[in-house]
Amino acid sequence: MRRLSYILALIIIAIDQLTKWAIATKMSIGDEFPVIENFLYITSHRNRGAAWGILQGKMWFFYVVTIAVIIGIVYYIQKSGNSSRLFAVSLGLMLGGAIGNFIDRVRTGEVVDFIHSYIFSYNFPVFNVADSSLCVGVALLFVQMLLDGKKANEGENNF
Repeated sequence: MRRLSYILALIIIAIDQLTKWAIATKMSIGDEFPVIENFLYITSHRNRGAAWGILQGKMWFFYVVTIAVIIGIVYYIQKSGNSSRLFAVSLGLMLGGAIGNFIDRVRTGEVVDFIHSYIFSYNFPVFNVADSSLCVGVALLFVQMLLDGKKANEGENNF
């Protein structure tokens, strides 16, 4: 399952960097075009902070935290061995997402964001493939933890 995590991470990094490159080279900052009117847009945006623009300009913080996160994820990938496919996928998504945004921060000091949606009239912050990958990976990890907890409870009830 280790291989699955690393392959998935490489795929996410490639898709993330390719889409960011396309946005950065084909659109000016602030340009926007609708994919689904009043719901989904491609908007060229840059972020020097984290989600919702928090901690703007604190690159040293993001470098330290991201390196720690990457080391932690790689540790768990190596430690997990042949654990569940869901766990391997969640770690691969998180690793790919973390590295994707890290590349941007190191290379340019900002992250290219471009997916912009309005959900029930809420103007959701602009994000990218790496952000999506991180969020889905964390959600899948949470599901895996719930499943592991359920198995542990069932095991206790069998004794």
